[in-house]
Amino acid sequence: MSVTAMDIYRLLPKTNCAKCGEASCMAFATKLSEKETDLELCTELAANEMQALENLLAPAVREVIIGKGDKAIAIGGDEVLYRYELTYYNPTALVIDVNDEMEAAEFEERVKTIENTEFERTGELLTLDAIALRNKSGDADKFAAAASKLKESKYPLVLCSLDPLAMKKALEVVGDENPLIYGVTENNFEDMADLAVEYQCPVTLFVPGDLEKMKELSHALRAKGLKDIVLDPGTFVGDAIGDTLDNFVMIKRLAIEERDEDFRFPILGIPALLRLNNDEDEVTKSIKEATIAATLLNKYADILILNGTEIWEIIPVLTLRQSLYTDPRKPQAVDAGLYEFGELDENSPVLLTTNFALTYYTVEGDLKSGKASTYLLVLDTVGRAVDVSLAGGQLNGKAVADLIKETGIEDKVKTRKMIIPGLAAPVSGEIEDDSGWEVVVGPRDSSAVPDYLTKEL
Repeated sequence: MSVTAMDIYRLLPKTNCAKCGEASCMAFATKLSEKETDLELCTELAANEMQALENLLAPAVREVIIGKGDKAIAIGGDEVLYRYELTYYNPTALVIDVNDEMEAAEFEERVKTIENTEFERTGELLTLDAIALRNKSGDADKFAAAASKLKESKYPLVLCSLDPLAMKKALEVVGDENPLIYGVTENNFEDMADLAVEYQCPVTLFVPGDLEKMKELSHALRAKGLKDIVLDPGTFVGDAIGDTLDNFVMIKRLAIEERDEDFRFPILGIPALLRLNNDEDEVTKSIKEATIAATLLNKYADILILNGTEIWEIIPVLTLRQSLYTDPRKPQAVDAGLYEFGELDENSPVLLTTNFALTYYTVEGDLKSGKASTYLLVLDTVGRAVDVSLAGGQLNGKAVADLIKETGIEDKVKTRKMIIPGLAAPVSGEIEDDSGWEVVVGPRDSSAVPDYLTKEL
């Protein structure tokens, strides 16, 4: 379970000195529980008290950093099993693989595709996170040469080879970039673990389908002083995907509910394995790979390695990740106010919508794609959509009337006509009564608004 403000307060000095910037120790404890301040701001703690609080505040799953500087990404850091209990913080890292047998032009083009994959949704730019280099050739020199090509990539690296010699040669080239080493197995344990110690890089422990053996090897890695460990219990695709999910869930429960030190690490899944020895067509493989990725995202994967780069495969995975890693206690919202689209004059139409981010950006996209010229009044509904804010009472006549006054829209247009969303029809009369404006009920779907404005006005 997540740490509460009261759990933290019990270990604070309770002097209410306000040196931390908060009015009381309880206020400081509340901010700490919400990750809105730093423990170091409390100057009244003795060293042992500070250590006790650091241990309490440490997430159940260790946060592991891959890469350095501007390229660094964090995975893990999980504190709860269910996002309604708190929230999920570090989004699952989405990694695309390349291999050392690709021709130079193909290699360069694939890296460029990975780096340029992005799209905007609800005001957030969604991108991939890292590149995994696979030692497909089995040749140590080829692996190192390919790694050198990726040294200047804008993304951190995952080095994938079970051969310690190949891994050593690659680390000689990019070891200073803090790549994730993949990986340690029962067969290469000593050599690969020694490389992780030597280069101080995070390392993946790969033990397919045997959590007892994973616990044993995880303990041995920690005994060597390694702290940044990622666990791969195997991604069994096809009919065995249920076994994969069982292992992922068991590891996360052992970490969060049992605080088992050998399992308190991020989990890695490899949907890309679906493509190995698979004679299905590319579209089918892409669909199945995206489906596996989505399934593992929902069941605690902290990092995923994929192969497909088609945007129609990547977008659903990125969108699902964005949804999972928003705080369920805080609706996504944009600033309320007046927004302008196209070429405007005193006769331009005025539309109304709410400040729920998904609603706003959908309306914005439809207006821009339809080349509509209009004013858009965005009402503060505490981040709720039209139908929800209508039911909750945030979308009402007085609120709209106040918005009209606050934005000064009456100084910009000589008409007094407002088009409201079709779902807001029940309050059309109330808005007219409170604002003095004529209210027209528009389309239920914003995609129809540009044509509506052209034909009806």
